[in-house]
Amino acid sequence: MEVAADSTDIAPSAYNRYQELKDFDETKSGVKGISDSGLAKIPRIFVRPADEIIRDRSKSRAAGLQIPIIDLKNLATNRQGTVEQVLEAAHKVGFFRVVNHGMPESVLEGAFAAARAFHELPKEVKAEYYGRDGKRRVRFSCNFDLYMTTYASWRDTLFCRMEPEPLDPQELPLVCRDTIMEYSKQVRAVGIALLELLSEALGLKPDYLVNMNCAKGHALLYHYYPACPEPDLTLGTANHSDPDFFTILLQDDIGGLQVYYQDQWVDVPPVKGALVVNIGDLLQLMSNDIFKSVEHRVLSKDVGPRLSIACFFTLYEDPTSKIYGPIKELVSEDRPALYREITLREFMTHYYSKGLDGISALTPFRLPS
Repeated sequence: MEVAADSTDIAPSAYNRYQELKDFDETKSGVKGISDSGLAKIPRIFVRPADEIIRDRSKSRAAGLQIPIIDLKNLATNRQGTVEQVLEAAHKVGFFRVVNHGMPESVLEGAFAAARAFHELPKEVKAEYYGRDGKRRVRFSCNFDLYMTTYASWRDTLFCRMEPEPLDPQELPLVCRDTIMEYSKQVRAVGIALLELLSEALGLKPDYLVNMNCAKGHALLYHYYPACPEPDLTLGTANHSDPDFFTILLQDDIGGLQVYYQDQWVDVPPVKGALVVNIGDLLQLMSNDIFKSVEHRVLSKDVGPRLSIACFFTLYEDPTSKIYGPIKELVSEDRPALYREITLREFMTHYYSKGLDGISALTPFRLPS
């Protein structure tokens, strides 16, 4: 593929990026609106810099990493072995698959149906939920960082903050209300089981991370990636790590998820019925780098739509201004604290102000070595 310096052939002086972003945002129809219009080329606001695309070619490979698999059916007979597998996966890769997690297939299929049902509503109906007000617990948007990044990602999202205060179901779109509430309940139960394993992997009591409020709040992000006419020129989701304790992801069979491992982008192929778990920035900080919050992204595809549902375990708003830092039991003279203590508000403010720029949000909070 040839990458031109300026794929739009528009003179720089004639291009007003902010105005194009604003015009797109005000349609309130997201990427799907562009896709439905039948455009053969993507708007300039989605085009990656040519040097980034060229540099990326040397860092991509389709295989080479076996994503660790955690089988929860082994807990009853070999809990310690499962804990050791979680420790190795969370420390070395930061990503692992979970199978036999107990969530019925009907619930998983319901989650996909909910994503499709909402995102394929008439644009006038979806527009009622569109916005960038972080205080809205249910909102539809395209790129939370639309005005901050070098290029926009080819993805729409329905964001639903389910806890810590229980979400009133009436705030959810009727077309997907019941399935969202059921998925929320089921995925939270899996999250608590995983937090117990992660606690034990750190050598702590099973309820340690739960008592640190790591399961007190969660949000569901229903992502929709339409087929892209020029998938090599943009990304479905730009390079990033997650700003939470950890994430549970359900992805459909189209694929596109990649993890950055040993200086290469490696595919995380979908496995039917499996959940993908990745460590978030806050848990890397709390574990004092025992756990790894790994960078990941989603490629654009010329087929679609791709559907995925991410469950972020984090508080989003913490009225107690609780302080988070390296867990005291994990700090010693031989392994001193690597990060200073921070509030969730301080961290989230930094994360959302910088956007998905491929730079770790933990960098400003790391102590001098």
